[in-house]
Amino acid sequence: MKGSSPKGGSNIYDYSFKILLAGDSGVGKSSLLLSFISNFVQDLSPTIGVDFKIKQLLVGGKRLKLTIWDTAGQERFGTVISSYYRGAHGIILVYDVTRRETFTNLSNIWAKEVETYSTNPECIKILVGNKVDRENERAVSREEGMALAQEHKCLFLECSAKTRENVQQCFRDLTLKMLEVPSLLESRSVDVEINFEAETRRQDALQW
Repeated sequence: MKGSSPKGGSNIYDYSFKILLAGDSGVGKSSLLLSFISNFVQDLSPTIGVDFKIKQLLVGGKRLKLTIWDTAGQERFGTVISSYYRGAHGIILVYDVTRRETFTNLSNIWAKEVETYSTNPECIKILVGNKVDRENERAVSREEGMALAQEHKCLFLECSAKTRENVQQCFRDLTLKMLEVPSLLESRSVDVEINFEAETRRQDALQW
């Protein structure tokens, strides 16, 4: 979506994308988001309800705004309402590589929710196995993750929000893939108005 000034001035960003984080409670969705947004990781309490963060990017000279939504896990919050998925351009499906049930639930619960409620047929999805820093506790192999991603037509990556391994790569892969889909560049999403220049002064905009 092209961004425009509320006062009719020049564009404040070239494209705006709505991205969702989905997966069971405790898999590290909020830590993954915080690590990407602020380059800082801390122990977090479980998310209650819905929260969002905004990240500015410069990609190939284009100004991008990512509005990234985070929710409580299924078993804590119940099925996420359809409006959460409406207009999403990208979805990050997260599981904990040390807890097999969180991997199983991606297929049994979360992928079905995406299929039911996502309104963008060309929405880009990435399957992310978090907590690879705990390799000695691994309960889901990388090969199993890749197979599930292929089954659901997702990108795939393993990462650690704690050590920040592959955290930027996760969002980078998703963003670059979204930029390849013309329909996502034109689609509109429920948005939060923001001034790109002012926000960039408050945080370093990533350049890819």
